[in-house]
Amino acid sequence: MTQTESHTSLRSPSGFDLTPPGKSQRVALEADLSPEEKRVLLAHGTEAPFCGTLLGEKRAGVFCCRECGLPLFRSATKFESGTGWPSFSVPVDETHVRAVRDDSYGMVRVETRCARCDSHQGHVFPDGPPPSGLRYCINSVALSFVPEGEALPDPLGRGDGTA
Repeated sequence: MTQTESHTSLRSPSGFDLTPPGKSQRVALEADLSPEEKRVLLAHGTEAPFCGTLLGEKRAGVFCCRECGLPLFRSATKFESGTGWPSFSVPVDETHVRAVRDDSYGMVRVETRCARCDSHQGHVFPDGPPPSGLRYCINSVALSFVPEGEALPDPLGRGDGTA
């Protein structure tokens, strides 16, 4: 990180570095994305329902932001919502997922974004299972899955740990 890219380090309650990537880091992260990943993560797109590669993922582990590697959801909170997208009831850490009002397409929804890199993940709805009552409806292409016990993706070199 260059002098002009330095940020004050921000830590989540669970110990992860939430400092946004600097300009050159962001360029490198975005260069690693496929065209479909760019459409969803950077342009706030949505993948087609029932097509995502992580919809049927049932192994123990963690679902991380595809762009920056921040852990967003644990497999223990994943549930079958019938909507065609992976659904989760709670994030790994509430500070890892930002909620942003989305009034596109004539609807009022709550968009979810990665708190570190600000990439679009999906939306959250108030129709999930107890105890949260929330359904985080997330695009598969916006996530990477890390099986339990394996190293988390660390494209920013922050050494944040294992799943």
